[in-house]
Amino acid sequence: QVHIVESGGGLVQPGGSLRLSCEASGSIFSIYSMGWYRQAPGKERELVAAIITNGVTNYADSVKGRFTISGDNVKSTVYLQMNSLKPEDTAVYYCHFQHIIEVATMYSAGPSDYWGQGMKVPVSS
Repeated sequence: QVHIVESGGGLVQPGGSLRLSCEASGSIFSIYSMGWYRQAPGKERELVAAIITNGVTNYADSVKGRFTISGDNVKSTVYLQMNSLKPEDTAVYYCHFQHIIEVATMYSAGPSDYWGQGMKVPVSS
């Protein structure tokens, strides 16, 4: 069983910074990629940034140059450093782990995706 724990969300002023963290714990054999999505009120969930375990990253155009994703493969933890935050960054942020293979089921089951519970990040003065 894999457990996902997010931390770091909260109210921040425009122009401010925030660092989100998300850890996957359990008997994990491998993870293909880790990422962050967000969902603003009245909008669909969208990809913010993702990092494959080989280090390749992908960012939404709206956050390029302001957000940085990083990952710790040993700790199965993904981070999102958010700088120069704007009101339009206001959303619920979800971490995502793609294709986790668990030790207990590596020969009997395929990989599974896991989501965090979501953290509110209001950007407002």
